[in-house]
Amino acid sequence: MADLQPVRGTHDILPDDFRLHRHIGDMAANLAARHGFREMTPPVFEFTDVFSRTLGETSDVVTKEMYTFDDRGGDSITLRPEFTAGIARAFMSNGLAQEAPLKFFARGPVFRHERPQKGRLRQFHQIDVEILGVLGAQADIEVIALAWNLLEDLGVAKDVHLELNTLGDPESRQAYRGVLLDYLGKYRGDLSEDSRTRMDKNPMRIFDSKDAGDQEIMADAPLLRDHLNETSQTFFAEVLAGLDALGISYEIKPRLVRGLDYYTHTAFEFVTDTLGAQGTVLAGGRYDGLMEMMGGRPTPGIGWAAGVERLSMMLGEAPQADRPIVIVPLGDEAQGPALKIAFDLRRAGHVVDMGYSGNLKKRMARADKANAKAVLILGSDELAKGAATLRNMESGTQADIPLDNLVETLKLHF
Repeated sequence: MADLQPVRGTHDILPDDFRLHRHIGDMAANLAARHGFREMTPPVFEFTDVFSRTLGETSDVVTKEMYTFDDRGGDSITLRPEFTAGIARAFMSNGLAQEAPLKFFARGPVFRHERPQKGRLRQFHQIDVEILGVLGAQADIEVIALAWNLLEDLGVAKDVHLELNTLGDPESRQAYRGVLLDYLGKYRGDLSEDSRTRMDKNPMRIFDSKDAGDQEIMADAPLLRDHLNETSQTFFAEVLAGLDALGISYEIKPRLVRGLDYYTHTAFEFVTDTLGAQGTVLAGGRYDGLMEMMGGRPTPGIGWAAGVERLSMMLGEAPQADRPIVIVPLGDEAQGPALKIAFDLRRAGHVVDMGYSGNLKKRMARADKANAKAVLILGSDELAKGAATLRNMESGTQADIPLDNLVETLKLHF
């Protein structure tokens, strides 16, 4: 047992780290609620088709990273590698089209089998927002503004910048595909194996290649922005005008593409240089063709996801936890009254811990280590007087307070 370790690419989230995770998740949930988003969650695993049909055959997630297995019934099951496809499936499965537009917030673990490195794990956690059923650019502006507000509230906005691009509508992309293929045809033999596969299925994804040779070829490739139809140009101009009106700065990156095949129009990333190579902390885009790809009626959508672990690395530490009151019962006869006091104080809203064992000095040392704001000492002398000794850990002062009015008395102290 002593040699047991967590599976590679996973880690235990111990209390201090979990407090930071919860701080990020709760802040995002509260902010999303103020923007009219309702929290939900799809299952941790889905039928594999939910992801393989929607994320795209050429995406790294599908080809390399999904945790897929056959269950005992023979069905192919995949642990969710992201939230959007599962939320879209839930939208369809639960007949929610009549309720659109809908705004959802979700959070929880996601799973990708990739090489573990700083800021990248095989089980990690995301916060996710989606707007379903809004065709206009106002939805794009709203989700980007929500992302910016969250980064501001977390105190990391100064360390990130927004990059965005337009991927155009299907008509623009189809026209551009031919132009890009004409260019790439001269270099087919020089492309990496992955990029040759992408060339046949989704050549725009080659812009995402990390291969140095591919990057050199793509540096001179024609750009989609030069082949947008009027509809796509107008849509992107409306997004930019909305961000300008809100005072959200951005940088247009004409080679920015998203790693999943269902994106259209707006694609964006919030990027930092404080985390080394893994610089994207929040990313998303519009996916108007996703529902139709899944066999449902056409439904526009846009959203983003952020990595909780990466945001945690930027924050460093969570706000201070509520400081407890520690109850120290001395002797067997004090155990029962101490439990009743703890019960009453917790019901009154106090954080209460018990100093169970050891001499008084050791218990006081543990209370100090727990950053207690006060210690209630209950021994035979105190019980005989119907009181407890209250020691203020900030000032070091102490006083006897009556047990029969303990909750009300503590309100005067804390």
